[in-house]
Amino acid sequence: MIRYRLTIAYDGSSFHGWQKQELEPGAPSIPASGPLYERNGRAILRTVQEVVEQAVRQVVREQVQVQGASRTDAGVHARAQVCAFTSNPQPARGVGWPAERGTDTLLRALNSRLPEDVLVRRVEIVEPSFDPIGDCEEKGYDYTFHVGQTRPLWDRDFVFHTWHELDASRMQRAAACFVGEHDFSAFCAAGHGRQSTVRTVTQCEVREVATGDDLTPRTRRLRLSIAGTGFLYNMVRIIAGTLHEVGRGKIPADAIPGILASGDRARAGPTLPPEGLCLSWIRYPDGRLA
Repeated sequence: MIRYRLTIAYDGSSFHGWQKQELEPGAPSIPASGPLYERNGRAILRTVQEVVEQAVRQVVREQVQVQGASRTDAGVHARAQVCAFTSNPQPARGVGWPAERGTDTLLRALNSRLPEDVLVRRVEIVEPSFDPIGDCEEKGYDYTFHVGQTRPLWDRDFVFHTWHELDASRMQRAAACFVGEHDFSAFCAAGHGRQSTVRTVTQCEVREVATGDDLTPRTRRLRLSIAGTGFLYNMVRIIAGTLHEVGRGKIPADAIPGILASGDRARAGPTLPPEGLCLSWIRYPDGRLA
């Protein structure tokens, strides 16, 4: 039995998130991303886990299960999602992927079967017990704001366009208040499904990263970078929405500790759209960033 770890990147624009999903027969509507196909009368939505798992199965010729580290939402991107599967090579039957065939060959074989919006960046052999979720020590996300009166064109699916002028220094002061262990119940969506809303944020900062290009010369780019040991449903997008309101002067920078203490979702900012959000890195006990 050989355990393979994949580091993958994807453009989440046309995916209904990471996790495999099926619609029950007679479901009232199908999301815009649409189904891949039908199985046992159920529509199979286009998710990253689904297309990666199907590519792996085609290559190794086994009905393997692909497990991912982070359940990114519809429209959210990733530079370094981590997933893993276990192969049971049986050369006599022509199934599985023996170690001697090489991880570089496996990487090329997988990429040749994946759609253009998913890319395997690295393949590694890991311990049989490796768990992408349970072994994860820290994750880092970025949320990018496109600030100005001209909307973005080339990378419009990767940034959030705001017409409001934002004060980056005020946003940075507020962002620093999220660092540490807090109850983030005011910064998560209803139905998060977790027993505890206490999480530890290890980094939270806002910085200016770029100005506009030749099509948008009078625009700015700001980026929220946030890392932690775990995140609640929509937590990063709500923090981004709150910092947006701080940047435009609607919420005071020093109000964050009070909002955290209140646990009141109504006091925090809106949930910003998914396109500005990207899973940037994941750290495991070996110290390496995926």
